[in-house]
Amino acid sequence: MEVTNFGYYWLDTWVLANVIQLTTQDFCRRYLNRTNDPCGRQYDQMTQAARSVPANIAEGNSRHSTSKETEMKLTDVARASLAELANDYINWLMAHEQIPWSIQSDEYKKIAYIRLDRPNYKDDVQHQSCIHILSQKHKFDQWISSNDSIIEANCLLILCNRLIMMLKKQITNQLETFREEGGFTEALTAERLVFRAEQSVQTNAPQCPKCGKTMIKRVCKKGINSGKEFWSCSAYPNCNGTRSLI
Repeated sequence: MEVTNFGYYWLDTWVLANVIQLTTQDFCRRYLNRTNDPCGRQYDQMTQAARSVPANIAEGNSRHSTSKETEMKLTDVARASLAELANDYINWLMAHEQIPWSIQSDEYKKIAYIRLDRPNYKDDVQHQSCIHILSQKHKFDQWISSNDSIIEANCLLILCNRLIMMLKKQITNQLETFREEGGFTEALTAERLVFRAEQSVQTNAPQCPKCGKTMIKRVCKKGINSGKEFWSCSAYPNCNGTRSLI
């Protein structure tokens, strides 16, 4: 079954997130043991944080057509998980009396300047996307296959920080699209409010005491009047005028 409707396969953020997940899994398998992680908690936390990043990017992008607000929230969850993972690598370095490479160092620049290839999938997207992810991962083999946990932790920290910046830009672009277009769920909300306003006109609804617009019936969700209907301004939240239903 073809899956070309899943746009996240073409996102550089999703590709790099998968590279980070694969290399984090390998890092944890090789360097975490019963001595430094006796209960396996750090292994679980790091691999789960790494998994959360591509998973939430994928789910967020899949919600693009139904709710851009949800898409932004899930992308931000991915960013937060990545920040958590980056902190784990910082902790690993400091626990070994090391500090992250300076952004002015040659090694930092070599990794930071490596660019990902653009996806070129054709008729077998899942198959070709996995080939693409592995080929991008191999661009960093010099560091992630060094058998030196300090070098590998530094490389992964740079990749985490790089992806955090990419996700921040992605969220900014999503916000601009949301402002201009909204989303399916948001459009349904607007349609429902228009319909309720039209119904209110037909039932001789009162006018708002603050702005004069037609009022619509709403149900109180909090407080002592929870569950009771009342008149609310159809312009809410721009106007918070209310009237008793009686």
